[in-house]
Amino acid sequence: MMDCKQALTEAKGDMEQAVVILRKKGVSVAAKKATRVTSEGAVASYIHAGGKIGVLVEVNCESDFVARTADFQELLKDIAMHIAATDPRYIRREDVTAEDLEREKEIFRAQAAETGKPAPVIEKIVEGKMSKFYEEVCLLEQPFIKDQTVSIKDLIAQKVGKLGENITVRRFARFKVGDPNWTVAQTKATATEEQQ
Repeated sequence: MMDCKQALTEAKGDMEQAVVILRKKGVSVAAKKATRVTSEGAVASYIHAGGKIGVLVEVNCESDFVARTADFQELLKDIAMHIAATDPRYIRREDVTAEDLEREKEIFRAQAAETGKPAPVIEKIVEGKMSKFYEEVCLLEQPFIKDQTVSIKDLIAQKVGKLGENITVRRFARFKVGDPNWTVAQTKATATEEQQ
C-alpha cells in the first residue's frame, strides 16, 4: 500500500506513470533478491488441447509460506500454460548448449555472408539474430502469452517485488501426443547439483 502511495506521489498523481514506477521497482527488488537461495516451491501441471499437450513445471521460492500463496500459484499456472503454448527448449540463455549455440551462429553467419556485407556488419546481423533465437527458445526471454509486452523474466520479477522473495524456474517437461520428441529443460545449476 505504501509503495503505491509513494509511486503516485512520485508520478504527481498520474496513474499510468505510477504503474510504470511500480513495475520498475519490482524489477530492482528482483535483482536484489536474485542471489538468495530458493529451496521451497511447488510443481504445477497444465493439460491443454483436449489432453494433447501436457506440462509439468517446478518453480522455486524461499519459503513454503510464499509457495502456498494465491499469487505464487497463479504464477506457477501461468508459466505452465505459457510452456504448453510456446514450447521453449531452455529456461535461460546460460542453459543453451554450446553445440546449439555454435550451430545457430554458423547458420546466421552463412545467411549474413550471402548479403555481401563487410565482416563487422555480418557480426552485428548475427548478434541481432541470436537475440531473436534466445527469445524463441529460452523461457525467460519469451514474451508472456497473456501480455506480449512483458517477458516471462519480467513477470517473475513483478511477483518477486510483490511477494518479497526470490523466485526461480528450476525445470520443466512438455509432452505432446504423437510427437516423438518432448522437451525437458532444467537450469545448468540444477543439473550440476544433481550430479554431485
